[in-house]
Amino acid sequence: MEWFAFALAYVVFLLSHSLPVRPPLRPWIQARLGASGFTLAYSTFSLAVLAWLIAAAGRAPHVTLWDWAPWQVHVPLTVMGPVCLILALSIGRPNPFSFGGARNEQFDPAQPGIVRWSRHPLLLALALWAAAHVVPNGDLAHVIVFGTFAGFAVLGGRLIDRRKRREMGAEWQRLRLVAKSAPIPFWRRSGTVPARAVAGAILYAAFLWVHPVLFGVSPLP
Repeated sequence: MEWFAFALAYVVFLLSHSLPVRPPLRPWIQARLGASGFTLAYSTFSLAVLAWLIAAAGRAPHVTLWDWAPWQVHVPLTVMGPVCLILALSIGRPNPFSFGGARNEQFDPAQPGIVRWSRHPLLLALALWAAAHVVPNGDLAHVIVFGTFAGFAVLGGRLIDRRKRREMGAEWQRLRLVAKSAPIPFWRRSGTVPARAVAGAILYAAFLWVHPVLFGVSPLP
């Protein structure tokens, strides 16, 4: 029965990340909630389904793939620092190359921010988060969950690149080359970076606090 609950949560998670963003459903929802309302509702729903899926993985029958060791706890604790920093530097910033960018028409390839290093920083954060959480969760259900997330992040970047290149044409390559060759590191030219770094630290602390509440497991050793 617990495997069925896990499979159900897994299917709902996959559907929740495919159906709402496809036409004609996305335009229909955006027409009623607005672009910001759609983003907020979609993000809230996605986090709720994610919490359900991880909780269902925790209740699934334990099939050990590798033994747990104390050092494994430090892998996600260490990796989540850069993940939170990437999120803080990415959210709400212009990024015409990927999803989730705000005010993309204002993107300046000479000051690309974190886009200088990654066209898909949110997917990079997802991949790092998932890969780090595989290490201390060596049972079948959790490996399926986190392995899927990591694979989705890698494949998703390639699919988005393909779609954006088709939509933007030669502009995609031009912006990419200018952004990659921006001569001055972005942290020297963006006054918002220190504030976002602080926001990343706060986000990391928030994750440590909310993790036991959402998932029933403390991330600390």
